[in-house]
Amino acid sequence: MRFDRIRLQNFKPYAETDLDLTDGVTVIHGLNGSGKSSLLEACFFALYGARALDENLEDVMTTGTEEAEIELWFTHDDGSYHIHRCLRKSGDRVQTAKCVLEGPDVSVDGARDVRRFVADLLRMDAEAFVNCAYVRQGEVNKLINATPSQRQDTIDDLLQLGKLEEYRVRAGKARLGVEDVLTERRGALSKVESQIEAKEDAGLHERLNALETELGEVDDQIERYEDQREKAVETRENAEEVLETYREKRAELDALAEDIADLRETIESDERKRETLRSEVGEARDSVEEIRDRIEKKRAETTLDEVTSDAIAARRDELDEREAEIRSDLTDVRERRTMLSNQAEKLRERAEEFESRAAEKRSRADELDDAAEDAEEELEQRSARLEELEAELESLTAEFEDAPVELGEATPHRDEVRETLTDVRAELTETNAEVENVRDRLTEARELRDEGKCPECGQPVEDSPHVDSIGEYEARIEELETTLSDLRERRETLNSRLERAESLVETENRIGELRNSRELFEQRIEDARETVEERRTEAETLREAADELEAEADEKRTAATTQAEAAEDAAETVEGLESDLETVAEAESRLDTLSDLRSKLTETESEIERLEERRESIAELNDERRERLAEKRDRRSELADEVDESTVEEAKAKKEKAENYIEQVDEELATLREKRDSLQSDIGGVNGELEQLEALRADRDELAARVDALESLHAETEELEAMYGDLRAELRQRNVETLERMLNETFDLVYGNDAYSRIRLDGEYELTVFQKDGTALDPEQLSGGERALFNLSLRCAIYRLLAEGIEGAAPMPPLILDEPTVFLDSGHVSRLVDLVDEMRDLGVRQIIIVSHDDELVGAADELVTVEKDPTSNRSSVRQEDPEELIAAESFVGG
Repeated sequence: MRFDRIRLQNFKPYAETDLDLTDGVTVIHGLNGSGKSSLLEACFFALYGARALDENLEDVMTTGTEEAEIELWFTHDDGSYHIHRCLRKSGDRVQTAKCVLEGPDVSVDGARDVRRFVADLLRMDAEAFVNCAYVRQGEVNKLINATPSQRQDTIDDLLQLGKLEEYRVRAGKARLGVEDVLTERRGALSKVESQIEAKEDAGLHERLNALETELGEVDDQIERYEDQREKAVETRENAEEVLETYREKRAELDALAEDIADLRETIESDERKRETLRSEVGEARDSVEEIRDRIEKKRAETTLDEVTSDAIAARRDELDEREAEIRSDLTDVRERRTMLSNQAEKLRERAEEFESRAAEKRSRADELDDAAEDAEEELEQRSARLEELEAELESLTAEFEDAPVELGEATPHRDEVRETLTDVRAELTETNAEVENVRDRLTEARELRDEGKCPECGQPVEDSPHVDSIGEYEARIEELETTLSDLRERRETLNSRLERAESLVETENRIGELRNSRELFEQRIEDARETVEERRTEAETLREAADELEAEADEKRTAATTQAEAAEDAAETVEGLESDLETVAEAESRLDTLSDLRSKLTETESEIERLEERRESIAELNDERRERLAEKRDRRSELADEVDESTVEEAKAKKEKAENYIEQVDEELATLREKRDSLQSDIGGVNGELEQLEALRADRDELAARVDALESLHAETEELEAMYGDLRAELRQRNVETLERMLNETFDLVYGNDAYSRIRLDGEYELTVFQKDGTALDPEQLSGGERALFNLSLRCAIYRLLAEGIEGAAPMPPLILDEPTVFLDSGHVSRLVDLVDEMRDLGVRQIIIVSHDDELVGAADELVTVEKDPTSNRSSVRQEDPEELIAAESFVGG
């Protein structure tokens, strides 16, 4: 797998960046805090989304922006892929607005689906990617600080051995499940066999034959009793029919007597009603005369000649027409009165509004005059401050007239002096150490000479001892002390130069601040001048507008007075029309009274006719009732002759006898039927037990077959569980051996000629470092730089193991090292460069290193420089030639 290109928009410090990445070693170089690591985080985020972040989505979007885009192009297994992620701010939250992956014959949409597809494609999730190929900043010691079990889990997961443990656990759970089911089925089989044995010993067929014979005898008895009961029922029904006929005739006689009495009473009651109706008719005729007198009196109050429907309707039409005319005029005048009143009120309100606005504008004009005076005072203060800045700037700039560098070159000059001073100090330390070493040797040589031994080999000699080596040591000490004196003098000189250089850097920074402040004050002074002029102009404009508003307010008040007078005239007209409307209403009321009296007269005359009709109707009904009364008296005489008391007594006796027999036989039948039901129930129970016996035998056969199958399955799951465990242990041991070999090969490259001989990685992933003399050390006993290199060697060995183990199936991602030199001194950095070269020689297709260390630039095939603009706080990238950069730095250093 290889990263081809990354494009960013509003991602962390990058406003707009597009970077191509190639095979080989790419070093992303720049100062701390310039945004180098953000490029790697963008690649990691593009692959795995939010799971790849140690922060929230809000933190990856550039401050002050609403949207961000991240695009990554990469090649995997000869296939080209493109991931496009878009983030959008919604309120206080940032959400993924778009996430699409395009590849050979595949398109995946959605952040979750893209993350799953990438994990399946690379055969590693975000955590495995970090543990295998991405050494993130500050995590260089992650594996060495982990416990052996954590280290084992991490490497097992990377090598997919965790799947074997997962399968072994699943097989173990399956075995336990089979054991539970097998135990359950064995118990069920034993229980069924016990039930079958109990039912076979119960003699179910003999019990069934005896019960069926007894049931036949009971059925015969029930049949005989039921025949006799039917005859008794027939006798009882005949007797009941005779008695029912008697009851019907007796009831009819009683009903006829009641009807005769009711008819006589009804006839007498209706005759009394006819007399009452005759009195009501007389009273109604008197009421008619009274109403006619009232109508004539009310007509005299009107202009009508006669009181007829047509006359009243004609007069009503005249009054309605007059009322409509008055109401129309009244509505018009009222509307005019309201309109004039509203206009007058609105004109008064407008006048007050104009006066208020004029007062506000005059008040605002006064405020603007005050503000203009304040702005003029501020203008004077800023001008004075600008003069102070100019004076200080001139004074500071003068310091560079006799300085060793020009203004703007102080920082590189200081860095150059500081670097030279560091080299002199290192040389001074080495020279001091060499002086002490030579002095020790000189002392040892003198002691050997005094003992009569050779100062060179330490063997006894007969003649005078050799002194050549002693002279050489003394000459060397003299030479080294001269060198030390020169170095100390040079160190003091460089210390003085460094103090001067740092002072110049501070002065240069202050000059930059003053220049920025001067530009700011110049702009503020110009703004203040514009503010004074604008506020005075605006105040004058406001006062002119206030004069215009006050004049317009006077016009509105005059117009309001005119409209109010017109509204009073309209009110007087309304009063006159309302009086005319009351006169019309009184005339209409008189007409209504006449109309009501005419209606009442008509109703009373109709009531008289209705009462007369009711008297005639009652007389006709009573004639009909008298005819029905005669008919019922004749029918009563006929029924009295037909009733025979002796026949009734004989029917009662037969009925009583039949009912007694039926009662007795019903009790016997109930007993026999209960016995029959019991026998049938017993027979059903025996048949059910026989069916259960057959079902139990079928269940026994099925359970026996199931137990056999489960015993076979149990043995298979035991074998499967053991196989997964053995396979994981075997593969882990092979991987441990291979990883130990690769780790020693890598570590030998770094420390082969130093104090360490080899590294041991046991089966429990416990790491031990051995010194040349065989002493065993825990990796944590190493120095910070040694631990960092040790961990990088382990990470590179794991990377090699994974690459060789799955080559051709899932090519490895790029080897990514983010600030690997954080814990390394200059000597260890050179060994890291050797380690990078070794990984490239071993066939790692793409290695990406983020570092601010210049020494790593020499290991780069491609160099990407990252810079941050201090004004906008935005980062940018630039691809450069590593050799040209090294040559340029060498030229500057010389």
